[in-house]
Amino acid sequence: TDIVITATSVVAGSGAPTVQRVAGETITAGQPVYRAAATGLAMKADSNSASAEARVPEGIALNGGAVNQPILVQTGGSLTIGATLTAGVAYYLSDTPGGICPVADVGSGEYPCVIGIATSTTVLKLGIQAAGVAL
Repeated sequence: TDIVITATSVVAGSGAPTVQRVAGETITAGQPVYRAAATGLAMKADSNSASAEARVPEGIALNGGAVNQPILVQTGGSLTIGATLTAGVAYYLSDTPGGICPVADVGSGEYPCVIGIATSTTVLKLGIQAAGVAL
């Protein structure tokens, strides 16, 4: 089950690295996104996508945007994710485009990709690591 993120509560940690992108589809704050090589646009990442690039997010959107609108993407550091987390648990890219789930919910056919580890019940320390192989 994906974590339920309140978009208005997604806040970058102090000094967190970010990059500016342009949305290639409607994106909501808190969603993992990747940069499409062909267009340079930010798209929702998805752990069971047929496209290898979609399975490895660049970071987490800090604001929402419609197609062709600017978004800011956090690529590391601490992030108040706007959801209830379990401290010490690893959170992974979900098989729902733009979703994040706890490690226990990563299933068969997915390409595991760690988004980060919860350092409290509200903060996720980003550390994106993709396995590159399917379960």
